[in-house]
Amino acid sequence: MLPIPLPPHYNPASVGQVWRVPYQERAAQAAQWAQRYQISSVASDRFKILLIAVDVQNTFCIPDFELFVGGRSGKGAVEDNQRLCEFIYRNLGVLTEITLTMDTHRAMQIFHPVFLVDDLGNHPAPMTVVSYEDVRSGRWRFNPAVAGGLGVTPEDGQEHLLHYTKALRELHKYDLTIWPYHAMFGGIGHAVVSAVEEAIFFHTIARNSQVDLIIKGRMVFTESYSAIGPEVLDDAQGNQIAQKNQKFLQKLIDFDAVIVAGEAKSHCVAWTLDDLLGVLRSRDESLAGKIYLLEDCASPVVVPGVVDYTAEADAAYQRFAQAGMHIVRSDQPLSEWPGLSHN
Repeated sequence: MLPIPLPPHYNPASVGQVWRVPYQERAAQAAQWAQRYQISSVASDRFKILLIAVDVQNTFCIPDFELFVGGRSGKGAVEDNQRLCEFIYRNLGVLTEITLTMDTHRAMQIFHPVFLVDDLGNHPAPMTVVSYEDVRSGRWRFNPAVAGGLGVTPEDGQEHLLHYTKALRELHKYDLTIWPYHAMFGGIGHAVVSAVEEAIFFHTIARNSQVDLIIKGRMVFTESYSAIGPEVLDDAQGNQIAQKNQKFLQKLIDFDAVIVAGEAKSHCVAWTLDDLLGVLRSRDESLAGKIYLLEDCASPVVVPGVVDYTAEADAAYQRFAQAGMHIVRSDQPLSEWPGLSHN
């Protein structure tokens, strides 16, 4: 296989912008590119590599959108996605499949402001952290005005909020964070970053590989950072309100190598990997060795003067590495990655 350069249509300066992908034109170019660089269909892959792009959506990745992940540099997600696009183009011939996870929300969910009120009826400001003690003391409570729209009673809503924040504590999860309205289903923030979408579409045509979509975050009464399963699975009575995505888990296990990138390193990426690690350990600890983390294609949540999850993200990646996962960079040839050099 010939070395694959970046295609002439790719413009790194456009990665932080929203625009329409010219699909028909790119499809023709991708077919020509595959012929020129001897890129075969994925049906011929003997060693199957999956790339997971976690939540590379406008809401997280475009400056001035609701939850732009800037990291400490302030340019985090834009630079991450520049590197991700280039990684996809340079490795078109070896990436078997690309899976996109997509955070998908509506307004009335447990982590959005309208869900809670204080004694004066005020909603918490975005980035407010709500602890179990805050709910137990009455500092924040379930908003009775949304009960009818959610099909519950105000009493049930309050009981669940108390149970939920307590469960987060017991499960050693982050306390409930109130986020700005984001990744709203059908909105422009929900869409995949244009440049990344274009790169994935180009891969689809060049390799005849259908992109897979994992929709997460639709559950009203629980957060869903992880693409594998929501934060809390049961209600106050022990009834199941959500479940883990067993089909997605099996996909991760079935591939020979799994590469992970996306946003945010401290939240959706970290919790997805944490869930995955737990499953792998329960089956065979050596399976962690087939997971590769693109450390330069993910950034933590940082809101200057408000929150900074850099330390938590770094600690999580260190924990994953100690468990056997590999920390790699997008500009490293895959032939130099541990465990891939002989494939």
